[in-house]
Amino acid sequence: MYYSKKLFLLSLLFFSGIFFSKTYDNDSLRGSFTYLLKAKLNTQTPDYIHEELFSLLIGDNHAFFVSSKSLTRDSIIEKSRVTTNNPDGSITLGLKNGVSIPSTKFPYTIIQANQNIQYFQLVGMSILSYKEQMIGDWKLVNETKVINTINCKKAEVTFKGRNWIAWYSPKIPFPYGPYKFSGLPGLIVKITDDKGDFDFELVKSIPASKLKGKFITIKKSRYTEAIETTQQKLEQSLKVSRENAAAMLASYGTTIIKGQEELRQRVKEREEALKYENPIELNKD
Repeated sequence: MYYSKKLFLLSLLFFSGIFFSKTYDNDSLRGSFTYLLKAKLNTQTPDYIHEELFSLLIGDNHAFFVSSKSLTRDSIIEKSRVTTNNPDGSITLGLKNGVSIPSTKFPYTIIQANQNIQYFQLVGMSILSYKEQMIGDWKLVNETKVINTINCKKAEVTFKGRNWIAWYSPKIPFPYGPYKFSGLPGLIVKITDDKGDFDFELVKSIPASKLKGKFITIKKSRYTEAIETTQQKLEQSLKVSRENAAAMLASYGTTIIKGQEELRQRVKEREEALKYENPIELNKD
């Protein structure tokens, strides 16, 4: 078990670069939008569609994109955290009994800015991050459509192995959208890949009049003190992290400890699911 922990720590050091520590204190909330993702995440069950809501929170010069379940999770953990002082002087951190924590298949945080996209994800005990340039090769198409009462224009782009069709609204003057999609002359209202595997659609927005005096409240721990790396190395770190978790469980043998069997089952299910994963990005170049 010690070897596995050491291997994981060494891998993070190998994959790491500089630290990203920018914060957005007192950043005014200029736009608040909710998207519904409908996704076919598993090639073994192509008819099953996973649905999840995401929040796009827009500030002065950037936007946060994050799973709404993930934000709820942060809030519940913050309110339910319990610190226990043990007789031996140590401290145990936990949650109040009976607290239910929502799960998400999308634990990342994405920050969209003027020219860059920054991706953040917890790997082991560290936040890893990588940067990409904002999509700049959109093809604007002379075609319009009304989506949820919003007049939209069409755009197309090929991104990470998938062909995408976007509908954006110049009347909503934010150059942002769901996931890593941004750079159009208006908010992206809907975007779908041509295979129909992933579909993001705007389902809720808060009027600007109700945002006056409000600020973006994303937890700083989601993006501060992150280790800046590359997408490929982040993916490798995730793989090493999963292998490390499996190795540590295996090292327990048949010993039963509280929560061990549940964790072992989650690791097993995750490894099985990866065999049939249908990722949103078919290539990482």
